Amino acid sequence: MSIRRRDLVRTLALALACALPAAAGAEERTPQSGPMLELRYRYEGVDDDAFVRRADASTLRLRLGYRWLFAPHWQAYADGEHVQALFGEHYNSSANGKVDYPVVVDPESDEINQAWIGYADDASAATLGRQRVQLDNQRFFGNSGWRQNEQTFDAFALRHAFGSSAPTVRYTYLDRVLRVNGHENPNPLLREWDLRGHLLNIGEKLRLGVLTGYGYWVENRDIATLSTRTLGLRWTGTHPVDAATLGWSIEYARQADWANNPTASRADYRLVEPTFTWHGITWKVGWEVLGGDGRYGFATPYATLHAFNGWADRFLTTPKDGLEDRYVSANGKLGRAAWTVAWHTFRADRGGARYGNELDASLGCALTPRLDALLKFAGYRSDGFASDERKLWASLEYRY
Repeated sequence: MSIRRRDLVRTLALALACALPAAAGAEERTPQSGPMLELRYRYEGVDDDAFVRRADASTLRLRLGYRWLFAPHWQAYADGEHVQALFGEHYNSSANGKVDYPVVVDPESDEINQAWIGYADDASAATLGRQRVQLDNQRFFGNSGWRQNEQTFDAFALRHAFGSSAPTVRYTYLDRVLRVNGHENPNPLLREWDLRGHLLNIGEKLRLGVLTGYGYWVENRDIATLSTRTLGLRWTGTHPVDAATLGWSIEYARQADWANNPTASRADYRLVEPTFTWHGITWKVGWEVLGGDGRYGFATPYATLHAFNGWADRFLTTPKDGLEDRYVSANGKLGRAAWTVAWHTFRADRGGARYGNELDASLGCALTPRLDALLKFAGYRSDGFASDERKLWASLEYRY
């Protein structure tokens, strides 16, 4: 990947900042009424062999909000966000029509990101309004917080814990999803989808780990082929062994057509992911399969997709022959910095065709208690499945 001089300057500046002494910070405060501010600058460079031009996206997101604790156990919260392109739009944002550049899905936008009223006590919580929906590891439902325009839902969410040794039940009704493409996107199907969704998630603490069962029934009124029923089980946990810690995630789900879906579709999801932590480094070996039969691939359109199947985002939509992702990763600390390195090998679930491989690496650190810096790289080699691609990110994020 050819890195331009200004990219190198950003990279060296952030790496140097990670080596500086940390500023003294205030202790974490109990939530209270007051304003919220987040400011995030990001550079994203994309070098895709399918395009003559390289994408260079510098964007700034401003998010302003206010939390009001107006009665015991009751609160209301709202925030809005503004995304601004800096130094010109030399990328395809999905909204600016610049299709001769690679895609960086951070369009300029102004929108109400969240607006909800909620109740919470020691056992129960309920939230009504526009909000984040984050279940388990966000493989099926998440907020896609990596993108400048966050994904949120118009929803009613209810949680109740029956006791320390009893299940915790979560139910969420979905009415609409506001997608990461921005509320001002000229394509209405990229802006939002009208939903009728019922999400049931039940977690039970075992002597060893947590067992979660879930059922997700979602009717998509705008794209009927995305109306699905997903039923599954997930077992996660950690266990100390001398000076080390073993961990695991094991999951199986079955997906089928639902409600207004005009197609007969069936697909399985499988995950086996053991981890081993020793001397501050966590090693992970993973095998994730999103099934496919040549007509339909297991779909996760409401997930935090960037967190799965490589940071190059080559598999935001599952191929019809499915996807098998075998990966190994390591992460740990280097002073105040946190680092991650991962390697993925991709194949088709049906037929075993090679889909390429990918190397991912990141380095992030807290410069102050309110200011974070991040460097990140993804390099994807397609083996003929798509086009080779390299991505580089550098960002600064301030929170108040």
